[in-house]
Amino acid sequence: MPELPEVEITRRGLDKHLAGATITDIVVRNPQLRWPIPNNLLELLRGCTIVSLKRRAKYLLMDCGNGTLILHLGMSGSLRILPANTLPEKHDHFDLLINNGKLMRLRDPRRFGAVLWHQGNASTHPLLAKLGPEPLMQDFNAEYLYRITRKRTISIKQCLMEPHIVVGVGNIYANESLFRAGIKPKLSSGKLSLPRC
Repeated sequence: MPELPEVEITRRGLDKHLAGATITDIVVRNPQLRWPIPNNLLELLRGCTIVSLKRRAKYLLMDCGNGTLILHLGMSGSLRILPANTLPEKHDHFDLLINNGKLMRLRDPRRFGAVLWHQGNASTHPLLAKLGPEPLMQDFNAEYLYRITRKRTISIKQCLMEPHIVVGVGNIYANESLFRAGIKPKLSSGKLSLPRC
C-alpha cells in the first residue's frame, strides 16, 4: 500500500500537470472499485477547471470548483500523467482527460482504490470527517499525543496507526519511529509519560 510520503509525492507530481487545467472528458472502464465510481461523474466534471490538488491523510483531493474529486490509491493503485492517446492496459480503470492533450490514469490491479465525488467542503465527507491530525503538522505534538493516550490500554503502535488519532502512519512508520524513540511497540499507550511522548 502506498504510504503517506508516496501519496504526497504523487500529489506533487500530478499538481504541476493538473492545477489550472480544464477537464474535457472522463473514461470509466471499470466502475467497481472499493466503492462504485459515481454514474454522473462526467456531467459533474466536464468543463470544470481544476483549482488545486491537495492531500488529506492518504486521500488526494481535486478541487474542481463545484465540488471535490476524492482519490485513493488503495493497496496497489497508481496515478500517472500520460499522453491522451495512450492505450489502456488491463488494470487501467479510470481516465481524466484534460485540455493540454494529456490524461491522468488510475491503474489499480486489486481495485481497492477509490474515485468519489463530494459536493461542498471535502472535510465533511464521511471518509474524512473524523480523521486525526497530520503527523508532521503543528497540531500533532507531544501534548496532543499525551492527552489522547490517557486511559488507553491499546499498544502505542496500534494507537499511532489509528487514523482518528493521527493519519497516515502505517506499520512501517510506526515501527521505525518507535524504534528510533526507544519505545517498545507493545507498551500500553496510556503508560507513556509526557517527555516520552
